Amino acid sequence: MHVSDIARKSRQAALKLARLTGPVKDRALDAMAEALDAGLSAILEANARDMEAAVKEDLAGPLMARLALNENKLRGMAEGIRSVGRLPDPVGKMLKQTELDRGLILTQESCPIGVIGAIFESRPDAVPQIASLCLKSGNAAILKGGREAQHSNKTLVGLLTRAMASVPGVPPEAVQMIETRGEVAEMLKEEENIDLVVPRGSNAFVKYIQDNTRIPVLGHSEGICHGYIDAGADLERAVPVVLDSKLQYPAACNAMETLLVHEDIAPAALPRLMTEFRAQGVELVGCIKTCSLAPDMARAVEEDWDTEYNDLKLSVRVVADLREAVEFINAHGSGHTDTILTEDRARAERFQNEVDSASVLWNASTRFADGFRYGLGAEIGISTNKTHARGPVGLEGLVIYKYKLAGEGHTVAGYSGDGARRFTHRQLYPKPQVS
Repeated sequence: MHVSDIARKSRQAALKLARLTGPVKDRALDAMAEALDAGLSAILEANARDMEAAVKEDLAGPLMARLALNENKLRGMAEGIRSVGRLPDPVGKMLKQTELDRGLILTQESCPIGVIGAIFESRPDAVPQIASLCLKSGNAAILKGGREAQHSNKTLVGLLTRAMASVPGVPPEAVQMIETRGEVAEMLKEEENIDLVVPRGSNAFVKYIQDNTRIPVLGHSEGICHGYIDAGADLERAVPVVLDSKLQYPAACNAMETLLVHEDIAPAALPRLMTEFRAQGVELVGCIKTCSLAPDMARAVEEDWDTEYNDLKLSVRVVADLREAVEFINAHGSGHTDTILTEDRARAERFQNEVDSASVLWNASTRFADGFRYGLGAEIGISTNKTHARGPVGLEGLVIYKYKLAGEGHTVAGYSGDGARRFTHRQLYPKPQVS
C-alpha cells in the first residue's frame, strides 16, 4: 500500500476513534495487553532474529541495549498498556466554560489531535507504548521503527492490531506501520493527513525529521542531562542518586551525561564517586579542577560538555557555586532533565526555578523523568519543546481542544453599534475562587 493511502486510511480511522467511548477503548487496551502475554514466545523469537543480525552488523552498544527484549521487558510492556487503560479518558473533558451572555455558553473541551506519525530507532518497546497511548487518546498512529528491529516491530504490530480490531467499533487502521526510509520521506510530505510527527532517536535523526517536514514535530534532539552536587548535599543520600542517574540504564535519554560538583564538597565527594564509577567501567573525563582532585582522570575537551554519550562515559566539572551550575546547565544542557542534590530547600527551589529544562529534580535520579514513572501510563516520547507539550508526553500531550458555542439565536449584530448588548463573560467552570 502506498504511503498516501496509509495516511488517508489513518485520517478516516482517526475520525472514528474520536467518537469511541472510554469503555470501548479500554476493552481494546485489555485485548492488546493479553495479546502481548499470549504472543510472548513469538515476540522473543522475532527479537532473537533482530539481535543476531545486529551482532553481525556490529550495532553500537546503546542501540543493542535498546533493541534487546526479554520476558521481563515484555511483561512490563503489557502492564504498561494496562496502566494506560486504568487512566481517565482524556477526550471530551470540559476544560473551561464561560457565559458570554445570557443563553450564550462557550465550552472548551479536549479532543484528539488526529493522526500521529511516530518514528523511532532500535526500540521495539516503543510500539506498544505509542499504540496504547494513541488509542486511549483517540488518535490514529502510523509507526516506523528502525530497520534493526524490523522482525520485532512487525510481530508486535501484528499482535496489537489484531487485538484492537477484535473489539467492535475499533477500526483496523487505528495503527498502521511503514518499513522503509523511502516511506518515511513520503510520510513527511503528508501534512494534509498527518497532524503531528513524534521522532525518537539520535540527535542527527531528530534534526533530520525536523528539517524535512512541514508537519509539526514533537520531540527532543538530545538528552544532555546534568546532576549537580551542591555544597549543602548529604553525600550518603547524594552518591546513590548520582550513581543511579548514570548507571541504571546508560543508553537512556534521561541518563546523566555531566556531573557538576560544588568546589566546597568536591574534595569529599569526588574520590568516593570516582572509585564507584570506575568499578562499574565508566570512562571519566574532567575539568582542570576535577583532574587536580583525581590526577589519574583524563582531561575533558570542550565538546564533551555538549555530548550525549548514551554509554558508560561521564564528564565531571567542579563549579564555584549554584549560580555557575545553573548557568552552565542552561548553556550546555538540552532542556531535558537535570537534578540537584542538596539538603538546602531554598537553594533547591532556586535551582528548580532557574534551570530551563522540561524536568528539574531535587534529590532524585534523572532516570525518574519517564512517562510511566510520572504516572502517565506510558509516554509517546519526551519533548523539550515549549509549545503544546513538554517533558514526558502521555495522554494529555496527545489531546488538543475545541470550542463549542451554544446560543439561542444570538447574532453578532446585537453586540455592535448604538445600544449594543454587553457581554457578561462570566466564568462558569472552573468556578472562580472566592477570596
